[in-house]
Amino acid sequence: MTMSVHHAVRGAHTFLFVPANRPDRIPKAFASGADVVLIDLEDAVAESEKDSARTELARAWTRLVEAQRQRIFVRINASGSQWYQADVALMASLAAQSLAGVMLSKCAGREQVDELARALPAGGIIPLIESAEGLHAVDAIARGERVVRLAFGNLDFQADIGMCASQDEHELLPARLAIVLASRRAGLEAPIDGVSPALDDAQRLAYDAERGRRIGFHAKLCIHPKQVETVSRGLRGSPDELAWARRVLLSSQEHGLGAFSLDGRMVDAPLLQVARNLLGLESDSASTRR
Repeated sequence: MTMSVHHAVRGAHTFLFVPANRPDRIPKAFASGADVVLIDLEDAVAESEKDSARTELARAWTRLVEAQRQRIFVRINASGSQWYQADVALMASLAAQSLAGVMLSKCAGREQVDELARALPAGGIIPLIESAEGLHAVDAIARGERVVRLAFGNLDFQADIGMCASQDEHELLPARLAIVLASRRAGLEAPIDGVSPALDDAQRLAYDAERGRRIGFHAKLCIHPKQVETVSRGLRGSPDELAWARRVLLSSQEHGLGAFSLDGRMVDAPLLQVARNLLGLESDSASTRR
């Protein structure tokens, strides 16, 4: 993994989409505090504008400084689509100019990941799991060349399998858990949860972010700058949870490595690790904001 990819994805909680045909929004995306800016050549760009969007992205790239380029991933169109080869050609050029990496939409198998890796001189790959076929192959995909994290396309996944999930998306729990487990088995950083489409419902967004964290997602895709701070807070853990984690670690120093009681609850090695994980999320969030 290159240094730029490591810097971009390590501890990153918020991944903010920007349409490739709206490069004027890139500075606003960085100003939002998002950890990673995701320039989108896929769903955010109409079919009639795909070619011009690539041209605009290439032109905008020359105006970005090195530090900005190292925080950018680009979502490209799916392997096998009519736009894929042109997208990959542009990515190969940008990867030689400090692009952190590429998000592969509608990833359906490891062979697609490895093909993309061979075409890029540098940079990481984030496969987007958003179909029944992709979920079936998720363990192999997670072990693909240059894969740095997995991401869940919750809306496209529903469309692919004919699901109409309720607002809290409890029907998607098995899919989310499968992606978390595949990431763990492959030794990847915790995966990136899908989008929350409601732009004006901060309570819903906070719930979605917290739900993802409890399942094992430590990052989330954002579709508007105003979502970034709410998502970041939801993924760090509540103040009460963080206070509990600090007291657990402090008490463990007093009691040594054995089990002990805190607030009428037994604390042993697994709960100690839960506390460390919570504080690690808070620490990662602080470091990516610096």
